Amino acid sequence: MKKNKARNGGMGFISVLTLIFIVLKLTNNISWSWVWVLSPIWISAILLIVIFLIIMIMGKIKKGHW
Repeated sequence: MKKNKARNGGMGFISVLTLIFIVLKLTNNISWSWVWVLSPIWISAILLIVIFLIIMIMGKIKKGHW
C-alpha cells in the first residue's frame, strides 16, 4: 500500500517577487537598476546570514566561550 506524501514544492514568495521584478524590467515597465530588480534575492541572503551569525554568537555566549 502506497502512502500519499504531501509535496511542499513550488516557488516561494521571494522567487515570485524576483520573477515579477525581472518581467517588469524586461518589458520596460520599470526603469530600476538590476541591483534593485534582484534585491529580493540579496536582501533575503543577507538576512539569513545575519540570523545565522546571531545564532552562532548567542551559542558561544551561552557556552561561555566568548
